[in-house]
Amino acid sequence: MLGNRSMPESTVIPVLAYPDVHAAVDWLCGTFGFTLRLRIGSHRAQLKVGDGAVVIGKGGAEHNSGSVMVRVDDIDTHYARAIERGAHVPEPPANYPYGERQYTAEDLAGHRWTFSQSIADVDPADWGGTLLSR
Repeated sequence: MLGNRSMPESTVIPVLAYPDVHAAVDWLCGTFGFTLRLRIGSHRAQLKVGDGAVVIGKGGAEHNSGSVMVRVDDIDTHYARAIERGAHVPEPPANYPYGERQYTAEDLAGHRWTFSQSIADVDPADWGGTLLSR
């Protein structure tokens, strides 16, 4: 393994557009607790989140579709921090029958982020799901 790779080790890396990359880095790190991994000029940055990553780049509002799901250890503490920092939260924390506690927030560019904490080990058949592979 190379110690100085230009891309994070994550298998899936969302790429989201923001009009101001520096403001997005500050907001995402301060509000959601991400850490800056790599800055590429003023047009691109890589952020670490747990054992995953997200890449943000320069772009306009026309790119604000889709969402990203992030697993966290303590959803209520994470939610409190997001609220304290002024995040817009259209869906506050709730428990779901598939064993997750989740909330959804919008960032400063309108991207939706769903934060999820596993709270129970539930057989997918119990809530209408079908597990196809592990």
